[in-house]
Amino acid sequence: MSNYLESLNERQKTAVLHTEGPLLILAGAGAGKTKTLTARIAHLMEKGVPGYSILAITFTNKAAKEMRNRATNLIEKIGGMNSMPTIATFHSLGVRILREQTEAAGLKKGFVIADESDALSIIKQALADLSIDPKQYEPKKIKNIISREKGKGVSWQEYERKAEIFFHKTIARIWQKYEEGLKRENTVDFDDLLLKVVNLFDNRKDILEHYQEKFKYIHIDEYQDTNDIQYRIATAIAVKYKNICAVGDTDQTIYSWRGANISNILSFEKDYKDATVVLLEQNYRSTKTILAAANDIIKKNTERHDKTLFTEKPDGEQISIFEGYDENTEAEFVSDKVVELLDNGVHPSKIAILYRANFQSRVIEDALIRKSLPYQVLGVKFFDRKEVKDVLSYLRAAHNPDSLADIKRTINFPTRGIGKTTILKIFAGERGSLPAGTGKKVDDYYKMLEDIKIFSDEHLPSETISYILKITGIEKFLKDGGSEELERLGNVLELVTLAMKYDTYNKETAIEQLLEDAALMSDQDTLSTDDRGGVRLMTVHASKGLEFPYVFVVGLEHGLFPLERDGATSATEKEEERRLMYVAVTRAEEKLFLSYTTIRTIFGSRQINVPSTFLFDIREELTMREEWHTNLGRTIYLD
Repeated sequence: MSNYLESLNERQKTAVLHTEGPLLILAGAGAGKTKTLTARIAHLMEKGVPGYSILAITFTNKAAKEMRNRATNLIEKIGGMNSMPTIATFHSLGVRILREQTEAAGLKKGFVIADESDALSIIKQALADLSIDPKQYEPKKIKNIISREKGKGVSWQEYERKAEIFFHKTIARIWQKYEEGLKRENTVDFDDLLLKVVNLFDNRKDILEHYQEKFKYIHIDEYQDTNDIQYRIATAIAVKYKNICAVGDTDQTIYSWRGANISNILSFEKDYKDATVVLLEQNYRSTKTILAAANDIIKKNTERHDKTLFTEKPDGEQISIFEGYDENTEAEFVSDKVVELLDNGVHPSKIAILYRANFQSRVIEDALIRKSLPYQVLGVKFFDRKEVKDVLSYLRAAHNPDSLADIKRTINFPTRGIGKTTILKIFAGERGSLPAGTGKKVDDYYKMLEDIKIFSDEHLPSETISYILKITGIEKFLKDGGSEELERLGNVLELVTLAMKYDTYNKETAIEQLLEDAALMSDQDTLSTDDRGGVRLMTVHASKGLEFPYVFVVGLEHGLFPLERDGATSATEKEEERRLMYVAVTRAEEKLFLSYTTIRTIFGSRQINVPSTFLFDIREELTMREEWHTNLGRTIYLD
C-alpha cells in the first residue's frame, strides 16, 4: 500500500480509492478534506491518469496554493509527474479559459480584470453619463445587484426584460452603461470571468467538448459555496464522463448573501443518480469539548446532511463564557485574556478574535492598542493599498491603453499639472485640441507608458516594477514625503520583492500572471502567516477555512449574532446564522471563549441585550462562567 494511503482513516481511504463515477464527500470541519483530495489526485496519477486530465477547483488562491503544494509533494513521492494537474480557483480557471478562447468569447487580446474599485469607478461613470444621483443609487449597492444577477447567469438584457418597477428599470440602464464601459476599456469584472465561460460553453459546443475531453476527472472543493454560474461550469464539464468528486459540508454554507446555493450540494445525488456518498466525521482539529458544543449548535438545523463530528483528541478545557456590562468591558476582558495567554508563551498569531460585523473591531482594537498588543485585522488587502494600486495601474495602462480607469488614476500622479478638464478631453477623443504646453505633458505621459511596455517586454517583472517606480517619479515622491509616505514606499518596495516570484515564469505571460493574481487576491491570501502578524481580528465569514489554538467569539447577543435583519428573519436566514456560529466554534483547536454584553452601542444607539440563543444550545457541563475584575470602574461577578 502506498504511504499516502496508510496515513488515511478508513473513510478517507474509501473516498481516495473511488476513482470512477460521481462521488460526494461530506467533510465536516477539520476532517482532513484537503488531505483526502490531494491523496485522491495522487492516486489517480499513480493509476496512470495523466495530470492534464485532472482538474481541482477551490475558492481562494490560498486554498489552491496549499492543495497544489500538497499534491505536488505526494506526486513526487510516488515517482514524479507526467504533467501537472490543474488546481485553481473558479475565477482563475475562468481567466485561463478566456485567455485560450479570447476571440470566441468576444474579447480582445490583453483584456484586463477590473478589481472592486475599478468596477465601482466604471459604475460611477455610468451614473454620471445618465445624470443619475449617486446618493440615490449608491454605486456599491448597484455593483452588488449586478454581481448577484451575473452569478445567476443573468445578462443586462434579460434583467431589463423582466424589470417591472422604475428602480429595476433604472438598474438595467446603469448596467447597460456599465457593460459598455467595460467593453470600451477592454476589461472584464470578476463575474464576467465565469459568466463569459458559461456563455462560451452554451454557444460553442466544440469548445465545451474540448474541455470535457481535457478534464476527465474533476474535483470541486467547498461545493456548498458554489453559486448558480459556478454550478453550471462544473456540471457542463463533468456531464460527459461524470467523474466528478464534490467535497463540501452543508453545515458550513454561510455565503448565500453572495449567491451560494445550498441546493447544489443537497441535490448532488439527484443530479448524479449513481453517486457514491462518503461521510468524513472524524475531526483532527478541535478538542472533544469544542466539538460537542459545535454538534449541540448545528443539530437544530434541518437543511443539512446528518452527521456528528468526533475526535480522538482529549476533552480539553471547558468553554469560557463571559458576560460584560458593555462593549468596552468585553474588549477589556478579551485584551486581558490575550495578555494572559501571551504571558504563558502563546504566540500572538495563535489567537483569533471573531465578530459578526466589522464595526465590532474598533473597540477591540482600542483595547489592544492600550495594552501595546500586536494585532492584524483581516480585510486590508496588500493589493488594495493606494500606492500599490498606483504602481500596478501604470503597468496595466502600459499594456492596455484602453483602460480609462488606469489612465485616470496615473496620468496626474505624481502631479504633472494635468487637470480634470484635460482628462475629460482625452477621454472624449479631443487630445489634438489641447494647448501646446498641456499637450506636451500628455504626450510625455503616453510616451512613458510606451517606455514601460517596451521595458517590460525585455526585462523581468521585478525589474519592471523597479523601473516604474523610478521613471514615473513615484519613488522620489514617496522618499521626499513624511513618515506616512515612507511607509507607503515600504509597501511599493515590497511589491518589487513579490514580483520576483514571477521572474521565473514564462517571459511572455509573467506580467499578465502578476496582474491577474493581484486582481484575484482575496483577504485570506494576504493574511500574514508568520508570528509577527499579531493577534488576528476578523469577521466569522472571513475566518472560514482557518484555524487557531485560541479563539474568542464576541458579541453573542440576540439581534447581533444571530443577526436580526429589518423585518422578519426567514427560517433559511436563521439556519444560516446557526451555520455561521458552527463555523466560528469549529475554528478553535484548544480553547474557546464566548462573550456577550448587557448593553451595546450600535451606530450611536445604546441597546439592552438578550444573550444569543446559541449560548443556550450548548450543554452546561461543557462551559464555565468567567469571573473577571475590570479596570473600568465596575466589578462583575457571575455565578
